[in-house]
Amino acid sequence: MKNFIASLRWRGMIHDMVPGTAEHLSSGMATGYVGFDPSAPSLHLGNLVAIMLLKHFQEAGHQPIALVGGATGMIGDPSGRSQERLFLTEEVLRYNESCIAKQLEKFLDFSTGQNKALLLNNFDWFKDISFLSLLREVGKHIPIGYMMAKDSVKQRIETGISYTEFSYQLLQAYDFYYLYLHKNVTLQMGGSDQWGNLTTGVELIRKKAQCQAFAVTAPLLTRADGTKFGKTASGSNIWLDPAKTSPYELYQFLLNGGDHEVEKLIKIFSFCTQEEVEAFILAHQAKPEMRLLQQTLAKIVTTMVHSEAACRQAMVCSNILFGHTDSVEALYALSEEDLLNVCITIPKVPIARTALEAVDTMVSLLSVATENRIIPSKSEARRVIASSGMKVNKVLITDPYKKPDVALLHNRYLLVQKGKKNYYLIVVE
Repeated sequence: MKNFIASLRWRGMIHDMVPGTAEHLSSGMATGYVGFDPSAPSLHLGNLVAIMLLKHFQEAGHQPIALVGGATGMIGDPSGRSQERLFLTEEVLRYNESCIAKQLEKFLDFSTGQNKALLLNNFDWFKDISFLSLLREVGKHIPIGYMMAKDSVKQRIETGISYTEFSYQLLQAYDFYYLYLHKNVTLQMGGSDQWGNLTTGVELIRKKAQCQAFAVTAPLLTRADGTKFGKTASGSNIWLDPAKTSPYELYQFLLNGGDHEVEKLIKIFSFCTQEEVEAFILAHQAKPEMRLLQQTLAKIVTTMVHSEAACRQAMVCSNILFGHTDSVEALYALSEEDLLNVCITIPKVPIARTALEAVDTMVSLLSVATENRIIPSKSEARRVIASSGMKVNKVLITDPYKKPDVALLHNRYLLVQKGKKNYYLIVVE
């Protein structure tokens, strides 16, 4: 059995831990869980840290439980939030739960073995508990002063916190107690913002069952400037659902990470050994312009979240715009969906089909027909083409006066490259 805590320490995945946790886990197979909030129909890159806690836990020979918060999701965790959550309807929650359950099944081994993973939903035990029962079973044992001391509560006292959100930690504590009684769960894991909720569960088990339980939290993913890692420049999450964030977008997001970020993330999001990671880092430092570490991380995570085939296609898409070689065949082989994913951040230039058919030279296409959005003037277009600085659909343009004969992509698109890095997608309407 692998040393789970030692592995987490090296990977930088421990923020807080109840004393005695390492000794408890070294005594034999244990059962631990992580809760997932069904506030959206998909988990995101930040949630992948919690999933990796469970994966490393199972890899170390212990039994992981993924708990979907069907009941607690009806209230919402105040941790890490500055204002009250909006309530979701039960119909939306049930849909989100089913989507998240399917995602979790991709990451953990639920098939066979003594330590096979379990997928549970806390709605199954909370649906029959009355308010009076909760007050007697849980509220009696957790003092108000203890609850008020939690960071998730203290940070919201001034801006306002409802009794509903204030009581959230009681519900999460009862989850831990229930799982301790019925599934022999002795460990709860989560993000560092969950520490107060986790230790309330430890306290409830101590008081009601007179037994010791344990908790471990991992640091939240942040960038060098302190902002949350896992969001795009526009502020939207990087989701694990390919319909919300394509494999190409995920691959490209990780490929663009800074060296310091990637050194941290490859330890968290992979099963590479310490020796392998150190070798990657040394190879990267020898030729940082090759971005070996970023490429390795992007391949590992995209393959794990989606599939090897999806990762290969993401690499093809990435190479079309940013690779060192041009491939006309690869561009034309892209599906329309993949083409639009590749061009998701590229300026779109609309053009009427009649205007496209009327152009008589490449210069008129690039300047007049696109209303100077790609090239400011005909003279500038001629200068760029003369300096071999213009490609259309990856084909180098050499004659500014020649009528365009480049075939449209999917009968609608032209990918224009000006210089090395400036791209535009002409969309024929």
